[in-house]
Formats: sequence, C-alpha cells, structure tokens
Amino acid sequence: MKSIVILGSTGSIGTQALEVAKRDGYNVIGLAAGKNAKLLEEQAREFLPDAVAMFDETAARELKLRLSDTDIKVLSGIYGVCELAALQCDTVLDSIVGIAGLKPALSAITAGNTLALANKETLVAGGDIVNAEAKKHGVKIIPVDSEHSAIFQSLQGAPDKSLKKILLTASGGPFYGRSRKELENVTVKDALNHPNWSMGAKITVDSATLMNKGLEVIEAVHLFGVKASDIEVLVHRQSILHSGVELSDGAVIAQLGTPDMRLPIAYALTYPNRSETAFEHLSLANVGTLTFEKPDTETFKCLPLCISAINAGGVAPAAVNGANEEAVRLFLEGKIKFLQIAELVEKALISVNNKNDFTLEDVFEADKSARILVREFALR
Repeated sequence: MKSIVILGSTGSIGTQALEVAKRDGYNVIGLAAGKNAKLLEEQAREFLPDAVAMFDETAARELKLRLSDTDIKVLSGIYGVCELAALQCDTVLDSIVGIAGLKPALSAITAGNTLALANKETLVAGGDIVNAEAKKHGVKIIPVDSEHSAIFQSLQGAPDKSLKKILLTASGGPFYGRSRKELENVTVKDALNHPNWSMGAKITVDSATLMNKGLEVIEAVHLFGVKASDIEVLVHRQSILHSGVELSDGAVIAQLGTPDMRLPIAYALTYPNRSETAFEHLSLANVGTLTFEKPDTETFKCLPLCISAINAGGVAPAAVNGANEEAVRLFLEGKIKFLQIAELVEKALISVNNKNDFTLEDVFEADKSARILVREFALR
C-alpha cells in the first residue's frame, strides 16, 4: 500500500486527492491545511493519519481539542507543516496555495520523498533552488497541474534532447474575447465564473487574468529545462487537449481528456503506472470541434509580464508572483479593480532589486517587498 502525505488537503486539489486516495486504497499518513480545522478534523477521522498540521496556530489549537480523543499528532505553523512534509512516505502531494508551499516542498525533497507538485509557485519563485535540491537528493518532481501533467505524459518515451517545443494550452478564462474597456468594471463574481474548471478563488482569478498561464510558463521552464521562447501558449476553449509537445522530427504528441483534475492527481500518485479505475472517458465525437488560437496579450498583460520575469531570471519571478498574490487578495476583498492586478504586477517587476545569484532568503525578501509595494500603490 502506497503511503502519501497531502499538503493543502482542505482545498480543491487536496479534497480531490483524498477522493483518489480513498478509491485507490492509499495509506494517508499526513494531512496539512491552512485554517479550516473543522474540515481537517473530518478528514483526519476518516483517513486516520499519523499526524496533521495547520499553518494557522489558533486553528491548530482548535484542531488539537477536536482530535483529543485520538492518537493523531497535531502540528502547527510553517515548521509543523514542514515536519509533516518530511515524514517518510512514498509521495508528498503539495497543493498548498501560493509561495507558502515552497518551504514544505523543500522539506519533502530533503527527506527524499517523491514530490507531486500542484503548487506552481514553488517553482515560479524558487525553481533553481528546488531543482538543485531535487538533484542533490535524487528526488523526482512529478507535476500535477493538468497542463504540466499533460506535457510530462506526452514526453514519456521521447528520447533525450528530442523536445523542440512545448504547446501550453489555456482555456481563456471567463473573460475570453473581451476588450480592456469591457473589463474595467467586472466583479469578483464575474471573475470566479470559470467556463470549464472548478477551482479555488485565487487560481480562478489567475485564470481570468491569464496570470495562471504566465506562471505555468515559468514553471514549465524549470520542470522541462526549456527557455520561455520554446513554449507556445494556445487558447483552447474546450479544455480537452490539456497540453502537448512538438518533437525534433515534427511529431506532435498531446494528452487529451475530460476536464477532471482527478486524472492528473491519480497519475502523479501512481507514476509510472496508471490507475486501474478509469475516470470519465472522453468521446471526441461528442466534443466535435477543438479550436486553438493565440492569446490576447494586449488585453491580458499578466502573461507577457511573467515571460519578461523568467527571461530576467533571478528573483524577478518571485517578485511578480508575490505582487500577484497580494493584488488578487485585494481584488477578492473588493479593494482594487480587475485591471489593476496586471498594473500592480508590472510595477513590482519594474521595481524589483534583481539578483541572479540568490538564496532562499532572497526569494522571500523579493516576495515580501513586492507585496508591500502592491499595498502601497493600491491603497493610496
């Protein structure tokens, strides 16, 4: 029985991962969440892990009381989550939202655990550091994002150095086809109305701004050892072809399937095998038509800003990511407008004190500085 730890277990990816774990009979030895003590208690009682952890100290104290009649160990804060990530297991699934997932990912790697990565910010902000640690400890990083999983799957069996181009697909989000003028007064409710996927609020807003796709470009650079110029972003409204690759001989290989995150989650946990229990099968005849087009980077500026950040290298991607996290938070709170998200990300990119030779502390400093800048500009 395969043993797993799930970080971010109360979120969208985490709850679906637990569905997969229950269905396929995994031994869940650790669960971590932010501050939803009630849901984490329910998960703990169902899966009976050795330990649980919560980022929020107050929520951890509440959870400890809730689980006082069990033998489950309750950990708290970032150190507790990192301790949980270091439990000896087959795979750690990191689905924590934002840069908060970076340190636990490094803890999992240092412990020698295979890392199933659903937290793109880990590689966006600290990709060079994470890859160096993974190489040092001989740890495999398996992507869980549907697009990166599709690329990873498409490359299985491809000879070394045969990759010519990555084809990274985007749904286009809820505001596909709209002009900047039409986006001036869109609401939070509008931005959260994704046409194809059911995701958390932050990632859904990122999809609406195309920031999500920009972050995925940066992540792909680190995952697959390519340059940003080797990645072609395509708007594919049907979300059926999840991404693919073009190889040196001109062959294009892609992974297609229904828009169901449980499939890439299951593949990451079973790799290199496949789950024996099938998900909903894709009927291409019922889908009918698949369309592809170039993204509108004039209207949705977050995508080119991310490409500029990864081309600049150093801590620029960390600054862009931190600025976006803060700007999205302010947008969800109704304190800024939708189009201001990209404007604030651009200000952070221009202002970043970049370093090509950087440490983990530099990454978090760039993140912190970008957030402060966003708050100062946004709340004037």
